[in-house]
Amino acid sequence: MDAIKSIFKFMVVSTLVVGGALVAGTVMAARGIDGVGDKLQKKLHG
Repeated sequence: MDAIKSIFKFMVVSTLVVGGALVAGTVMAARGIDGVGDKLQKKLHG
């Protein structure tokens, strides 16, 4: 029973870590795309 609990805890922690990494990566990518969009808009509209 203890083995099942420890496996479950490991799965939960792993899921949270991977989820956090995905969210952080998405936020970083969105910021980068936003910056590129701002530069493009300035170039097009002066």
